Amino acid sequence: MTTLAFELAATIRHDGQGGVADVLDSDAGLADWVQGNSVSVGDVLGRPFDPTAVSVDDDLRQALTGVRRAVRSLFARAVSPAPPSRADADRLLDPEVALNLLNKAADRLGTPHLAWPAGGEPLTTWSGRSKDPVALLVGAVGRSGIDFLTSPDRDRLRACPAARCVKYFLQDDPRQTWCSPSCGNRERVNRHYHRKRTA
Repeated sequence: MTTLAFELAATIRHDGQGGVADVLDSDAGLADWVQGNSVSVGDVLGRPFDPTAVSVDDDLRQALTGVRRAVRSLFARAVSPAPPSRADADRLLDPEVALNLLNKAADRLGTPHLAWPAGGEPLTTWSGRSKDPVALLVGAVGRSGIDFLTSPDRDRLRACPAARCVKYFLQDDPRQTWCSPSCGNRERVNRHYHRKRTA
């Protein structure tokens, strides 16, 4: 259930040219993200989520980028005292503002209910305040963020320190420093280059 907020936070990426790219800036990127994460939304809701019911427009973009900003701000707080991701370090929200935004997003889901199908395991479903698919999507992201930030995984959250990386990642091994081997390789090459240049 915590995957959804993580996936939304990862929609800000390094663009390969020293800048930052936002996957949600284009309608195609926004539609792909909704489609690609519909199973995770359904996991949070406790029932299937139809991504085709969501209108890909500026209202959806604004709702998701607002929740993303709150999630990334709270991720930055979680990795503190280490520095946050450089992607939006200058645009982080005050923690109280971020908490309010995330809670309002999750509040769109309504109330948790227990479902227990015959022959199955008990599970949580959400009795929504709305049937609006955008409200359900945003609420699912908010709920996912809350679930992540209150889980033991929060202690494994790191901001990648590589020079041009903007990602948060879950540290799988105490020796893991970067989000991926390519970031580690790029940093080692960069350090080697600077040592040779100053020598």
